[in-house]
Amino acid sequence: QLKLVNPSQYRFEHLVTQMKWRLQEGRGEAVYQIGVEDNGLLVGLSEEEMRASLKTLRRMAEKVGADITVLREREVDYDSDVPRKITEVLVRKVPDNQQFLDLRVAVLGNVDSGKSTLLGVLTQGELDNGRGRARLNLFRHLHEIQSGRTSSISFEILGFNSKGEVVNYSDSRTAEEICESSSKMITFIDLAGHHKYLKTTIFGLTSYCPDFAMLVVSANTGIAGTTREHLGLAMALKVPFFIVISKVDLCSKATVERTVKQLERILKQPGCNKLPLLVNSDDDAVTAAQQFAQSPNITPIFTLSSVSGENLDLLKVFLNILPPLTNSKEQEELMQQHTEFQVDEIYTVPEVGTVVGGTLSSGICREGENLVVGPTDDGKFLRLKVCSIQRNRSACRVLRAGQAATLALGPFDRSLLRKGMVMVSPEMNPTICSVFEAEIVLLFHATTFRKGFQVTVHVGNVRQTAIVEKIHGKDKLRTGEKAVVCFRFIKHPEYLKIGAKLLFREGVTKGIGHVTNLQAITTKENGLEESLGPGQLSF
Repeated sequence: QLKLVNPSQYRFEHLVTQMKWRLQEGRGEAVYQIGVEDNGLLVGLSEEEMRASLKTLRRMAEKVGADITVLREREVDYDSDVPRKITEVLVRKVPDNQQFLDLRVAVLGNVDSGKSTLLGVLTQGELDNGRGRARLNLFRHLHEIQSGRTSSISFEILGFNSKGEVVNYSDSRTAEEICESSSKMITFIDLAGHHKYLKTTIFGLTSYCPDFAMLVVSANTGIAGTTREHLGLAMALKVPFFIVISKVDLCSKATVERTVKQLERILKQPGCNKLPLLVNSDDDAVTAAQQFAQSPNITPIFTLSSVSGENLDLLKVFLNILPPLTNSKEQEELMQQHTEFQVDEIYTVPEVGTVVGGTLSSGICREGENLVVGPTDDGKFLRLKVCSIQRNRSACRVLRAGQAATLALGPFDRSLLRKGMVMVSPEMNPTICSVFEAEIVLLFHATTFRKGFQVTVHVGNVRQTAIVEKIHGKDKLRTGEKAVVCFRFIKHPEYLKIGAKLLFREGVTKGIGHVTNLQAITTKENGLEESLGPGQLSF
């Protein structure tokens, strides 16, 4: 917008309607640049015009029930004696019907790079003492506390209110209070850095569908251990990532610079083709957040310390402005499809019964809804009822596509469930298969990859060993080669979709690809036998 000085009533109504539409498109967020012409020319406004424009913007925001925060101001050189400025303003709507913006960020990095500590500092609101106090609240097992190593996937939440202020566990808030007072939530998925827990890390990246990944690199060790591997995983799964260099309080400026240079060199390599952007000021953080969402090639790099708190605010500014990847239209299209919920975790809760955690990949799920879950070992789907839903530890009536939640299933037998199952609406008639084809690229293999080879296949929340039945058009594969391969699951059939991303590994063997064809199995439910043709998908 160029300027918004004293608009007429008609113009004001028009601007408010425009703001409503923009907020709807950006799922509750929009950034306004004042002092910029529609063709992008930086004209700038005088002090007085700017004050009047901001006042009008505030009135507009009040009218639609939103809050505004000034992100940054900068002076422009324009042919005039009066100094002229342009201002960027973040407009964020207080969410109606509890629909806060929810972004999922997976946290990757080598063992001992400071992932859990950084999350502890961000979500608890107090700095670390240098000996791992901040991460204690994140661990789920006793052995993790004793060794200081994460071995399971844990979730942490960080909220931002409509004014862009951080809402976290400081001031002894509970998770429910954070959800209530936030209009934007960031769920951090804390993954394991140690090589021995790599399968857990891959499961976290494939099944929890993170929007972004944060790669944590320790300033004093640089790129070591699993860092390259995690970087490769994020790129293979096409998850946009940004980099945080932690522990800068431990080493000299020269060491930090060396680590930054080392990262920049790797990011610019032909395989990565990324454009590193080092963030040193608030201005950089705002630019980084906007550029990062628009072009996936830009990789912001932060240098910070969880002990001294240096540059921690820059990361918070970045996370606050980071826009969601999907717009509202794409989400609405997903919501109109059949219900499909991926089961990632299974618990038994006293007095509640069986509870499953996971992500709703399409459709809408309501309390009291009847769904079917499967496939079981013999390929059947079982009927069940959703008793209640919780999102981020607070109750919620309706779950929409793309949201993660836990569903209580009441007295349903836990032993019938396993990770990798799906819960779908009964009329969907889901296709399941034991044999499927995928177009793959072999990333690394010591010898040749041939028929009869066994690998662990990850597709979304499915994780199972499969045998290579056939390689189309070739006898064997070597590192870097592409082919269509036919796999067969060893234990039980799974629910897969054509086009789903696939990762497989076995020792040092690694490959990526996508599912191209399914050989569907006939499903028997309640004595009804329905035959489904190969590749026929019921969506």
